[in-house]
Amino acid sequence: MNGAVDMTTRYLGLDLKHPLVPSASPLSQTLDGIRRLEDAGASAVVMYSLFEEQIEHESLSLEHYLSYGTESYAEALSFFPEPEEFNVGPDGYLELIRAAKGAVDIPIIGSLNGASPGGWTHYAKLIQEAGADALELNIYHIATDPSLTGEDVERKYLDVLRDVRELVSIPVAVKLSPYFSSMANFGQRLARAGATGLVLFNRFYQPDFDLDTLEVGPHLVLSSSDELRLPLRWIAILYGRVTADFALTTGVHSHIDALKGIMAGASVTMLASELLRNGVWRLTDILEDMQAWMTEREYASVNQMKGSMSQQHVGDPEAFERANYMRTLQSFRFDPTGLLM
Repeated sequence: MNGAVDMTTRYLGLDLKHPLVPSASPLSQTLDGIRRLEDAGASAVVMYSLFEEQIEHESLSLEHYLSYGTESYAEALSFFPEPEEFNVGPDGYLELIRAAKGAVDIPIIGSLNGASPGGWTHYAKLIQEAGADALELNIYHIATDPSLTGEDVERKYLDVLRDVRELVSIPVAVKLSPYFSSMANFGQRLARAGATGLVLFNRFYQPDFDLDTLEVGPHLVLSSSDELRLPLRWIAILYGRVTADFALTTGVHSHIDALKGIMAGASVTMLASELLRNGVWRLTDILEDMQAWMTEREYASVNQMKGSMSQQHVGDPEAFERANYMRTLQSFRFDPTGLLM
């Protein structure tokens, strides 16, 4: 690759060769998979997630834990995985981190997935001791209780983050969903509570209805570039206002997607669906295309580009707010037959 463009970036205190980082996925479930990601050019790897339920299973029957109370609403009956569907338990997860640290030269970011404060957060310390360079905290909570307020939900996130921060010294990023009533305020509160970075956004896997069996079950759909716009907007709004690094995830499938994320203010752009669909060597293709695009337009570095199209730096800051909503709706025009022009 042409070395004229400085592709390096800094995320969670880690100096990375470039901004393309595979996000948590089945691709990092084995040592061979992690090696393949490094060979394909990954600048770091986020490990697949270790779940709160897996950790609790060490002292409690997972089957009982997952099924307890689910009969209270029918859609839960087939939503949770069976115990044997989890690939690697907590001890195997820690061993894989240790093995990866000895086998590859790129940073390894652990991933903890949970929903509530509790003893499972102790594994954050064990992940650090296993050698992880940083930790991604994926707090995956779906508020189905009508008595639970927005403040209650935010407090759960903050409590989990504080529990983890008391246990570890490595950088911690929090992976968020977009469903908060005041994203800017909540992002700021997370940063003040110790989040080194924010990962935007998590994708809630929505259950689907099977009309033949009259059952409800999980339905996995890989992302598309169309989903980029939501995290793009919020990173552009938060950049320069919230003192945390930003990772854009969901919707990164091409060099254009990655470049947009950096211009919004992301330190790294994360991808999984593109690699699952088309192979890990897409990392090499996307990186080369990014560098060629930047060279053609005389960008000297990723840092020069970073945040250049954030809300603070664009000529029309209202493009990210309500005024643009009105302009967008007014841009639709129909001919007399009712067809979109």
